[in-house]
Amino acid sequence: MIENTLVAQVEAAVRKAAADEIMPRFRQLAEHEVIVKNGPHDLVTVADRGAEEHLTAALTVLLPGSVVVGEEAVHADPSRYEAIRGDAPVWIVDPVDGTRDFVRGDPGFCTLVALAHGGEVQASWTYAPATDRMAVAVRGRGAHLDGVRLRAGAPDPGAPLRVAMSHPDYTTGAQKKALLGLRAEGVEARPCGSAGLEYLAVAEGKLEAVAFSWELAWDHAAGLLLVEEAGGTDLTLTGDRYRIAGPNALPFTAARDPRTAEAVRALLLTDG
Repeated sequence: MIENTLVAQVEAAVRKAAADEIMPRFRQLAEHEVIVKNGPHDLVTVADRGAEEHLTAALTVLLPGSVVVGEEAVHADPSRYEAIRGDAPVWIVDPVDGTRDFVRGDPGFCTLVALAHGGEVQASWTYAPATDRMAVAVRGRGAHLDGVRLRAGAPDPGAPLRVAMSHPDYTTGAQKKALLGLRAEGVEARPCGSAGLEYLAVAEGKLEAVAFSWELAWDHAAGLLLVEEAGGTDLTLTGDRYRIAGPNALPFTAARDPRTAEAVRALLLTDG
């Protein structure tokens, strides 16, 4: 059981990390404050690192005995990712999801925090600091955006299927072939932006589905619970649900309702 007090405390911690570490650097980054990690599309900034350190300290105080799996800490020490498979409650943190947008001065980025235990996400927080939108989901208690209940609903009959997907150029050959199945009549597919904000769009019913070819939990844990608690679901290529500890059959989809999830999965199986 996740206490309401803890939910509120984590929200406050996320807001403070963004206010202290992220927003003062938004559109103020110096060239040396942006670092390339694994290629020109994989960036990290001083804001990412500062926010993750801030959240790591705050979250472990709020829940003694918990551990943090953060994107930047795992980049420095990949063995830290194994904590997701451990017995302790784990905070899964992406301090700035959509770093490329952040670097460009675009507001399309967010901070993602999820609390998981035993391989299941129990609560999540998705905060878009540039627009001051906070989405919170608690397992079994719904998803809310700025305090208003989110209900993804089903698409209107005959409406185009809007899908945000991984860019085919950044996938394996097999995954690229699967994603090309979304280039079908009646589907409006586009490259994704911030994964967290795309999941929020699905939970709001503004986007039918997402299709992703990578499974790193900090990009997905928070948003998948948000979609689920708004009435949606997710499916991997084999028809199983996404597992934060992996492995997952990729690509996988999350959609605003089960029928749409099945439709997107079928398209991913058409081999382009």
